[in-house]
Amino acid sequence: MSKQNKSGHAADQTSRQGFDRRDLLKLTGVGVAAVGMASMLNTSNAEAQTMTAEWDKVFPRSDKVDHEKVTFKNRYGITLVGDLYLPKNRGTARLPALAVAGPFGAVKEQSSGLYAQTMAERGFVTLAFDPSYTGESGGEPRNVASPDINTEDFMAAVDSLGLHGSVDRERIGGIGICGWGGMALNAVAADKRVKAVVASTMYDMSRVMSKGYNDSVTLEQRTQTLEQLSRQRWEDAANGTPAYQPPYNELKGGEAQFLVEYHDYYRTPRGYHPRAVNSGNAWTITTPMSFMNMPLLTYIAEISPRPVLFIHGEKAHSLYFAQTAYAAAAEPKELMIIPGAVHTDLYDKMDVIPFDRIASFFNQHLSA
Repeated sequence: MSKQNKSGHAADQTSRQGFDRRDLLKLTGVGVAAVGMASMLNTSNAEAQTMTAEWDKVFPRSDKVDHEKVTFKNRYGITLVGDLYLPKNRGTARLPALAVAGPFGAVKEQSSGLYAQTMAERGFVTLAFDPSYTGESGGEPRNVASPDINTEDFMAAVDSLGLHGSVDRERIGGIGICGWGGMALNAVAADKRVKAVVASTMYDMSRVMSKGYNDSVTLEQRTQTLEQLSRQRWEDAANGTPAYQPPYNELKGGEAQFLVEYHDYYRTPRGYHPRAVNSGNAWTITTPMSFMNMPLLTYIAEISPRPVLFIHGEKAHSLYFAQTAYAAAAEPKELMIIPGAVHTDLYDKMDVIPFDRIASFFNQHLSA
């Protein structure tokens, strides 16, 4: 494993690029706190970053589960790092299991880890993992995302769970949070090993990056964005390293309420983690390119006859993503709206996240 080596990326390259990054990010939809920023770290190969041994989650450790760090490789040879949670006193019977990921730009020490640990308390073997190029997982350059590779990451987590001695590989489900709600749905549409899936406070990242919020980006704006991103590739190729977006989830005043809510999670002790994409770091500028013409949810109806549970907040700015995905999905499906909840309430608020419903959903559909 190679150690993390911080390398600075100039924050003032806007003049060289000939366009304003904030305009670019506004057009693509990637420049919001929902997408966040990844840490500017370099690694020399596809191996995992050095794993931390201590408990460095943003939530307290449970005495009801066993926890261990694990590594596994995806189909592209990138080493992923995950946190495996197992119920204590689990005996010798093989248990149902859940792959858990998200939000987009977060790390496993945040929301996905909380979901995973809580579901392990309820009798499931769970695996929360860092996607390729982020957190403790491998991949170079750092802090780039891909609809294909990130979908593969979810499938690789299923590979890993299915090889574990405590897991019944015929009873594997998945949970995707925020942007990984869409990624999980995309993975499960193709990966028939997954028997049930939950999308919590989901984003469709390909939709928001290509069309902006509420599909407000015009064809002219989309074309302009792709022109700018295309030319940025020459800049990156000439420099031998990608340029990075400016830090996000920083407030200057006057931001929309949902941006304030993102800041309240990612930039305060509530959810801040130094490795998180969203905790004031940066994605590569060209990260949106592959998302802009690869719709994630094209085949969502092919999840059927396996069940899908959508969970979303009534007051969430992102509710329309779940509503559209729910309409496109085939039965069996359910859309559970949490009264009064905003998008980030479903990241970590234990009195808001409907863990009882999530557990009953998987107990029903992952039964022996």
